[in-house]
Amino acid sequence: MIVHLAVLSSPEVKRIQEEPRVGFVVSKKVGNSVVRSRTKRRLREIMRARLDSLPAYASVIVRTRAGINEIDHDTLVGEVDSALASALRKLERRTAKKEGAQG
Repeated sequence: MIVHLAVLSSPEVKRIQEEPRVGFVVSKKVGNSVVRSRTKRRLREIMRARLDSLPAYASVIVRTRAGINEIDHDTLVGEVDSALASALRKLERRTAKKEGAQG
């Protein structure tokens, strides 16, 4: 599982959206439409509990890999938490680099 995280800063976006938003990419390699929909529902419920930990104006994309439908709930929660923590660390590093270059 891969999590992409971006904080949008354009004035147009700030007028429209303040709360974080999350999107899911579940390819056909995961399974048929029933399996893909179940996977998205599971991920949506896991991410719903983590929206408060995301920065304002954040856009998150969760990309899945084949075999995710065979993972039990607790393992899936751990993978989501790990991938999200990694994305947040990368965002902090990018933000620190930008602030260092400007200051």
